[in-house]
Amino acid sequence: MTALRFADYVRHDGLGLAALVRKGEVAPSELVETAIARIEEVNGRINAVVQRSFERARRAATGALADGAFRGVPFLLKDLYVFEEGLATTHGCRYFAGAVSDHDSELVLRHRRAGLVVLGKTATPELGILPYTETPLYGATRNPWDLELTCGGSSGGSAAAVAAGIVPLAHGSDGGGSIRIPASCCGLFGLKPSRGRTPFGPDFAEGWHGISEEHCLTRSVRDSAALLDATAGPDLGAPYAAPPPERPWLEEVGRDPGRLRIGFSARSLLGKKVDAECVAAVEAAARLCERLGHTVEEAAPSVDQRAARRAFLVIASAETAAAVDEASQILRKKLSPGEFEPGTWFFTQAGRAHSAADLASAVHWRHAMGREMARWFERYDVLLTPTLSRPPVRIGELSPRRAELAVLAALRISRSRRAVRAALRQLAERAFEFAAFTPIANLAGVPAMSVPLHWTAQGLPIGVQFVTRANGEALLFRLGAQLEAAQPWFDRRPPL
Repeated sequence: MTALRFADYVRHDGLGLAALVRKGEVAPSELVETAIARIEEVNGRINAVVQRSFERARRAATGALADGAFRGVPFLLKDLYVFEEGLATTHGCRYFAGAVSDHDSELVLRHRRAGLVVLGKTATPELGILPYTETPLYGATRNPWDLELTCGGSSGGSAAAVAAGIVPLAHGSDGGGSIRIPASCCGLFGLKPSRGRTPFGPDFAEGWHGISEEHCLTRSVRDSAALLDATAGPDLGAPYAAPPPERPWLEEVGRDPGRLRIGFSARSLLGKKVDAECVAAVEAAARLCERLGHTVEEAAPSVDQRAARRAFLVIASAETAAAVDEASQILRKKLSPGEFEPGTWFFTQAGRAHSAADLASAVHWRHAMGREMARWFERYDVLLTPTLSRPPVRIGELSPRRAELAVLAALRISRSRRAVRAALRQLAERAFEFAAFTPIANLAGVPAMSVPLHWTAQGLPIGVQFVTRANGEALLFRLGAQLEAAQPWFDRRPPL
């Protein structure tokens, strides 16, 4: 079967390609061959796809695909905490290399019922911890807009693959901005759903004590809405679930969002400095919203930076330590520092250095933050901020410095819990300065989206973030579609 012309392939989003399949104008196998050809063409430069399952995809494309919204559309899975039978899930880490899954995650089953065809897995930083995608196992994943720059993280491989035109949409997860950060870096639409919206079973009950959610990165708003329609809802044994929507989210795309009360701020929520380009992006987005008829004023919820950082680090490090320990038991494989990056191994040390009371307090603070945000959203419908504090940075810029690696090496044998906790706060500083706006939505459990509304004079994308009250995805899809119509980005393509 021949491949579809690439120029025709990228003119459509996922729903558009599925419509061609339904009309008989193109076969699923043609779409799959086009995506495979694109991987072969560009992946050597961007390093987005780290595992390939081409023959399985070819068999699926010529078989009995489910007649879902995305029937026949090529798709990629992020290589983190999501399992497909017969494929390895490495979490970007040498320790897990070769760990082939013997079952499917519920989310993967729902992807399949939507008609998607999985071609392989995309790069992620080790255990999804960092906001950039550079690992010893697979190397650095590069931004299609500029190959010297980061694509963000932790869903960096998925974002790079979508931006490069390999697939129209790809799986992502978001525990502190990991969908929205790479969406901003790569000029894509990225939405983090509300807490409890998407399934984690059968292997997990929730992600990082409820601060992480699963979804995707897309070029169009409607693809994001349609995939959430296909995947949302509790799975068997879920400990809790977000309430179902009033109507399918795809039906919200194109609906009038009404006159929204929007509070905007370019002041850093978890850091100190915000780049002038990111400030300009927010101010331009505020003016655009005003032109669209919304009420816009400068305002933001009060955030205790120190408490927010501490709560996030305690929860994330404790969950990482538990995940590593549990994996050792499941794989029956001894843990070795040499099979982890120094920062990852230290992060697990920090997780063990915190007490049970520390973790409980962090969870309590997370709940309090959710209530604080709920009160703020009684006055405003939407919070508008930069997605990131800076445009995409150079590869390696956020990595640990030589002196920091020396500290990590020394702490490897330290028995001082106080020293480990203090070092964690210091070493996390650079990541929080870069991703200073996204973690608050995770801690509060509310939905948030990054929208590609701004490009620098050098042609680099900068996303702006819109956050709303819990279970308010419908409002975000309405607003996102309105912004997409007013200032289209779909046809903006990276030079790659």
